[in-house]
Amino acid sequence: MKKITFRRPRNIFTAKPKRIRIIKVPKVQIKKEEIKKGIFILPSLFTCGNMSLGIISVFYSINGDFIKAAWFLIGALACDIIDGRIARMTNTTSVFGMQLDSLSDLVSFGIAPVVLMYMMVLGNMEIIGIAIAILYVLCCALRLARFNVLAQSGEIHKHFVGLPTPAAAGLIISFVLSYQLLIREEHSLNYNSIPVLMELMPAFFELMPIVMVVLSFLMVSNIPYMAFKKVKMTRVKTIEILVIVIVLIILIVVYPQNSIFIIFTVYAISGLIFYVPRMIIERKKRQKSDDIQNKAEENDV
Repeated sequence: MKKITFRRPRNIFTAKPKRIRIIKVPKVQIKKEEIKKGIFILPSLFTCGNMSLGIISVFYSINGDFIKAAWFLIGALACDIIDGRIARMTNTTSVFGMQLDSLSDLVSFGIAPVVLMYMMVLGNMEIIGIAIAILYVLCCALRLARFNVLAQSGEIHKHFVGLPTPAAAGLIISFVLSYQLLIREEHSLNYNSIPVLMELMPAFFELMPIVMVVLSFLMVSNIPYMAFKKVKMTRVKTIEILVIVIVLIILIVVYPQNSIFIIFTVYAISGLIFYVPRMIIERKKRQKSDDIQNKAEENDV
């Protein structure tokens, strides 16, 4: 028989504890360049969202759902505003982001509004309607190309040169939203709409091809338009501006479609209102200077 031995049980209180080896984990240093690469994704995501909403709007326009198509373009406008704000706040502006933003603007504010208006208005005009649609897209592309060249030149501009493409598209989009209120049977002129403005909508509908031609030339013109890039909405310098902002917010909440249409229309006209008097004053100054020079030359002779 095998001899059975009993081991003495180990006293856990008197036993010496084993040494625990501490493994040092190397610290991961995150470089500033890697952080900036991550930050670059934020504005680019909103820019891609801008383009995606523009493509979705094209599909809805082809299917004849103009209201949804217009609201998707409103979302594209919001994305276009947000991506620029984020890029400037985080100081992550880049040439790549600028080029991507221009491409998305061409889709959302060039091609998508043209498809929307072609399905609503321009399609009945045959060749003339096609010509107006092509003119608008070409002027939009030229406007964006010129913007990129001016941005890369390093010159600081306090204003936009020519009507911005989002503003031109905004006028078309807001018109569609306002005009569709007349077609809907469940909406009356007094429901979320300004009656005086809604009475002018049928006439504006007839003039829409001419309006698109005017917008096309305004985009490629040298008319200066106010830029709101450096305006800080959190800081209001005067009480008058604060009151105007409050009134605009109330109007947008109460009359969303009509208010947006009025805002974009006023902005499109504002360039002409300030540009024409300035041109007249400059011409008068040139004529006076020319007359003074001619008189001086006659006296010398």
